[in-house]
Amino acid sequence: MGSSLRLTVLGSATPYPAAGNPCSGYLLEGGGVRVWIDAGSGTLGELRRYVGLGELDAVWVSHLHADHSADLLTAYYGLLYADVRRDAPLPLFGPPGIADRLAGFLTNGATRSPVERAFEIDELHDGHVVRLGGLTLVSRRVEHGGLDAFGVRVEGSDGAVLAYSGDSEPCPSLVELARDSGLFLCEADGEGEGHHSPEEAGRSAAEAGVERLLVTHVGPSITPEAAVRRAAAEFGGPVEYAGPGRSFTVTRRSRTPGRTTTSPASSR
Repeated sequence: MGSSLRLTVLGSATPYPAAGNPCSGYLLEGGGVRVWIDAGSGTLGELRRYVGLGELDAVWVSHLHADHSADLLTAYYGLLYADVRRDAPLPLFGPPGIADRLAGFLTNGATRSPVERAFEIDELHDGHVVRLGGLTLVSRRVEHGGLDAFGVRVEGSDGAVLAYSGDSEPCPSLVELARDSGLFLCEADGEGEGHHSPEEAGRSAAEAGVERLLVTHVGPSITPEAAVRRAAAEFGGPVEYAGPGRSFTVTRRSRTPGRTTTSPASSR
């Protein structure tokens, strides 16, 4: 792992997995660490193509809808009852109440499941900052129908910047979070409260002044090709789709000091 950021798409389907495409989940690598960003249904198996739970450095979860968090349940069993060996619980950054939500699913008797033996839980709040190796993760509260939901900005020590919307309708905090990022991973689920349409994803990217837009979490009523086309009509930079298995690198921009650039990396 070098000083640049590398994002690998584990899955981007919603609201449930598609054949060959799990729900939302991404592997972020850079600064000497590996972070699982969102843990939607089916993403744990894909994560293991690249890194095991024993070697993972942290998990960051945007909100507690199942298509972004359900595989934390199977990760719990892997961490405590399988072949995974760790010296300490796996750091987990997630919305308020995440420990009790997990325990509610996992407890099968009078004794609460030992969620904290598997995960070292740090609840997110607006403006939450954590440093992991050479990376800084800044979380901001976003608008997702009244649910506790967050987006994240990841800054590398070399100036590379990636931003992720989680699930959110257009809102000022998300634009601030994505400001001047080299790669903006933005959901394009469709019209309606709590989500971006593809056009809104393009407008948020343009307002934030990002270099490149990667649309994800495209709803079943829209094809990925249509989502890219519709977002590109509102954003003058490159627009691509976060297809499962694709990887993208983010490095510091060379042509404009203080800004960053992105380029596609190899896909499996």
